[in-house]
Amino acid sequence: MKIPFSPPYIDDDVLKEVKDSLLSGWITTGPKVNALEKEVKQYVDCKACNAVNSWTSGAILSLKWLGVKKDDEVIVPAYTYCATAMAVMDAGAKPVMVDINNDLTIDVEKIRKAITPHTKAILPVDLGGIPCDYKKIREIVESKEIKDMFSAESETQKTLGRIMIISDSAHSIGAKISNENVAQMVDICVLSFHAVKNITSAEGGMICLNLPKPFDNEKLHSWFKIMSLNGQTKDSFSKTQLSSWRYDVVDRGLKINLPDVNAAIALAQIRKYDYLLNERKRVFDRYYNCLEKYSWAVLPFKSNQEIQTAYHLFPLRLNPITEKQRDLLIEYLAKKEIATNVHYIPMPCLTLFKNMGYEIKDYPVAYDTFKREITLPLYPQLTNEQVDYILKNLVEGYNTIIKENN
Repeated sequence: MKIPFSPPYIDDDVLKEVKDSLLSGWITTGPKVNALEKEVKQYVDCKACNAVNSWTSGAILSLKWLGVKKDDEVIVPAYTYCATAMAVMDAGAKPVMVDINNDLTIDVEKIRKAITPHTKAILPVDLGGIPCDYKKIREIVESKEIKDMFSAESETQKTLGRIMIISDSAHSIGAKISNENVAQMVDICVLSFHAVKNITSAEGGMICLNLPKPFDNEKLHSWFKIMSLNGQTKDSFSKTQLSSWRYDVVDRGLKINLPDVNAAIALAQIRKYDYLLNERKRVFDRYYNCLEKYSWAVLPFKSNQEIQTAYHLFPLRLNPITEKQRDLLIEYLAKKEIATNVHYIPMPCLTLFKNMGYEIKDYPVAYDTFKREITLPLYPQLTNEQVDYILKNLVEGYNTIIKENN
């Protein structure tokens, strides 16, 4: 039984939407993108949405709009994919890493201690689909002590008057706290539609705007549209209409627009996302209900009455186990044709960041998590039979490896 790690969900509805785009004669940014923005806006209940070609480009554009520059700081968790910090660097600022909690979300108290007059934004990560404690993060940035410390330099920063909260919600479309979507609790929420995400457009992302007054989110939506297409005032689809060729370039933008042919995939999926999310929950619960009887299985956070996850990953931690034994278990499962993964190698362990001066000893929870973590396959297409096959081999593999390597 061959089980891939995270294949995309492609059904007849996806094929119909893509075919419709291909046969329309227009495959780059146009009506499918506009439709996707409206569907996502409605689903996450934010004030405006802008489609882009990746999570990374969406985060970079958001930070550039905020006006970050050299020596400005953006707080990020040490335990995430490198794109979180690299987006900060590409926008011209410095990532300040802090450790995580045992639930894999950013440690809020570490955020408080990391804030300086140079801090312009906080970029928490909803790892695995688990929403961060945005209520406490909001309390911190709204507190008099922290607001008094805030040094506003750009016009955007002056208008906001505090540190901005930009969520890395690459994993968490559909996640909620107290029945509120993540996008409702932050200033800007950036989603990912990468190939392995809950909703995919092969490559893509979405900037979800929820800025407070006096910001005009609809006006900003128009600005982000322009800035995602080289600062050009008219997109290519509009220019193709009769006598509509003339345009202007009003600012130095980026070329990060999402094509219609990609948006078509995500458009079909968002329209049935409640079903897809429920199927992910089915797989998650089956793993959970089987593994909770094993003392060595440290299970991931499970939804409760207050917090609903997006079931993007099943990040299982094992105890006791060494990093070497964990790697042997991954190899054992691979021989059974079961693909697994590790989320993530902490950024301070990567050469780029080590060379910048980050040291993993400063992030003990992140490192301890990494050494013991293995991510099991989790997607709607997994059958109960396949899940049971994974569980059977996981248990047998763990017992074999622990016995043989002690």
